[in-house]
Amino acid sequence: MRWIEKQRNILDFTLGSLLRRRGKSLALLIVYSLVIFMLASVIFFTHAIKKEAAVVLEGAPEMIVQRLIAGRHDLIPKSYADTIREIKGVYAVNGRLWGYYYDPTNGANYTLMVDSDLNDTAGSIVIGKGVARNLPGDNYGAIPLKASDGSYLFLKVGGILPAESELVSADLILMSEKDFRRMFGIPDEYVTDITLQVRNPKEYTTVATKISQLLPDSRPILKEEILRTYDAVFDWRAGILIVILLGSILAFLILAWDRSAGLSVEEKHETGILKALGWETSDILLMKFWEGVAISLTSFLVGILAAYVHVFFFASGLFEPVLKGWSVLYPEFRLTPFIDGYQVATLFLLTVVPFTIATIIPAWRTATIDPDTMMRT
Repeated sequence: MRWIEKQRNILDFTLGSLLRRRGKSLALLIVYSLVIFMLASVIFFTHAIKKEAAVVLEGAPEMIVQRLIAGRHDLIPKSYADTIREIKGVYAVNGRLWGYYYDPTNGANYTLMVDSDLNDTAGSIVIGKGVARNLPGDNYGAIPLKASDGSYLFLKVGGILPAESELVSADLILMSEKDFRRMFGIPDEYVTDITLQVRNPKEYTTVATKISQLLPDSRPILKEEILRTYDAVFDWRAGILIVILLGSILAFLILAWDRSAGLSVEEKHETGILKALGWETSDILLMKFWEGVAISLTSFLVGILAAYVHVFFFASGLFEPVLKGWSVLYPEFRLTPFIDGYQVATLFLLTVVPFTIATIIPAWRTATIDPDTMMRT
């Protein structure tokens, strides 16, 4: 009990000392919180959007087969699907039709894709939320799309895709196969790529190898490779933002270094007076320890809370263009809160621990000096 009472008294004195230097303490708290807020915002957004992408892509094909000509993706003959079906363990082999369309009226790129449910309703399309926001008025009517032969297709909007899928469907337009082939002039015997399923998930790599051997100009792509690509893209964007914020991080490091370089004259006088009153060196170190803990923990909690609100309630508005990508059609969605405890712990170790240590080292150096000498400086 005596030890607890001693710690409480030292903590009370420490908080009083911080209040006496409220201007300096507040400035330090703001800078510290701002650095943690920026770093935590990037971490929270990157982790949450990667989780969101993984959830959205759960229904994606387990394997996609593309054809490469001169190192570039090209149309693939439907006959390739018959060859793939003959591989043992393969089922649900289907050809897909999709492509990109540039709309010069608003500078946006649309992703056009065939939906078999629309094959019986040629001339009708289903659009993503981003496409809908880019169209004038609430009554969308018919959208004119220029075909490869120079003519125009006037396609009626029959529906809008749900907001839950907007991360990957903001720029999507679903249409019938007839309209798609007329749009791009693709012959009936070709498709964009081929999707397939394998009965035993452990054999995906084996099946991919067999496809590459039977069809040398093809490239099998596994869903896990697509997910890794998404992770790499978001990590890359987060890295760019960290580099942009490097100036703020360096400012914080300089601040921590300044703390470790030595105490101010006022703090030295205070330490000398406490030593003269009978405080031990260990008591001085405890006081500085609690001072560092109070500032760093308060800044950490404020920064983490502000980052949480910024990312999950305001859609990371400050960093949105960098983290979501540069596009005319921005997806609008609210991220489901996903917080990685390991990343938060790492941020804690990289920000709180160094600063707390930086407050103890100069205090130890000063506390070992004669009190009279400190009060005369």
